[in-house]
Amino acid sequence: MGGRKIVHGKRCGFVKVQKNNAYFKRYQVKYRRRREGKTDYQQRRILITQDKNKYQTPKYRLVARITNRDVIAQIASAELKGDRIHASAYAHQLKDFGCKAGFSNYAAAYATGLLVARRILTLKGLAKKYPGVAECTGEHFEPEEQEDQRPFKCNLDIGLATPSVGAKVFAVMKGAVDGGLLVPHSDKRFAGYAPDSGELDAEVLRSRIFGEHVQEWMDEMEEEDNDKFKAHFSRYLEVGVDAESIPEMWEEVHKNIRADPKAVCPTKNTAARKAKAAAAAKPRSYRLKAQTAYTLSQRQHRATQKLNALRRKLGYEDRATAAPGYKQQ
Repeated sequence: MGGRKIVHGKRCGFVKVQKNNAYFKRYQVKYRRRREGKTDYQQRRILITQDKNKYQTPKYRLVARITNRDVIAQIASAELKGDRIHASAYAHQLKDFGCKAGFSNYAAAYATGLLVARRILTLKGLAKKYPGVAECTGEHFEPEEQEDQRPFKCNLDIGLATPSVGAKVFAVMKGAVDGGLLVPHSDKRFAGYAPDSGELDAEVLRSRIFGEHVQEWMDEMEEEDNDKFKAHFSRYLEVGVDAESIPEMWEEVHKNIRADPKAVCPTKNTAARKAKAAAAAKPRSYRLKAQTAYTLSQRQHRATQKLNALRRKLGYEDRATAAPGYKQQ
């Protein structure tokens, strides 16, 4: 590192910056997740900072994350020991609601947001008061406040995703809003928004939500290159989903989610959770082999066991061998 020093308004020669002992004594290491490039702490500080006069009132966040093969939606709040997840939904769980293929596209992101919204409202007892939209139209919607109880409010957390027009993280938010959550937002980042006119084309957004862009792509590819179509949409064809049935499939998924979102409290000790906790509590013998001293006869017996397994595959009889004892240190 270095730079040109300026003295009395004139540029001098190149001055090398020395990273000496004083520099390293004052150097402060960044947070681990910042070093790993996983967390934007400036954004996180704004999202989790709560007013002092609200004391321990949680400040909820709608966490939306997009991976190569999945969509993740969570309702989280920050605590001293870490984030607490109140409800979650994943795109691969859409199989239980009738989705057969396409778990990472725009339509799947919308359905995942709708699922997490219906789950958190069911757990909080607000599902009937705030049912959301009866049918998706793509138009702007915000739940109206009831007299006795306000809607469930949370802020969108997109992490390190680029907030571009048509990004799938905003499809998650649209699904959550249509599901009955109050998420402060505008329509400027939805698919179908025209920056020139400053208006949202609801029909374009609705076509994306129901996967009509995938339908058009399938028809176009099938006409141009049938072999490429069969390879590219092989998973759709394996489960019997053609281009014409995609909008109907997503309409059925939305209907099933609204009927029963299958909400389970993450802190409730179900039988499966208790069994998993009991299995985790058992001590694991990671160092059993390192703590055990095997004799020569025991090592030879182990080698014979491996040889007998190979002989059985080839159709030969096992060699007779007796298991010797072992000595524990």
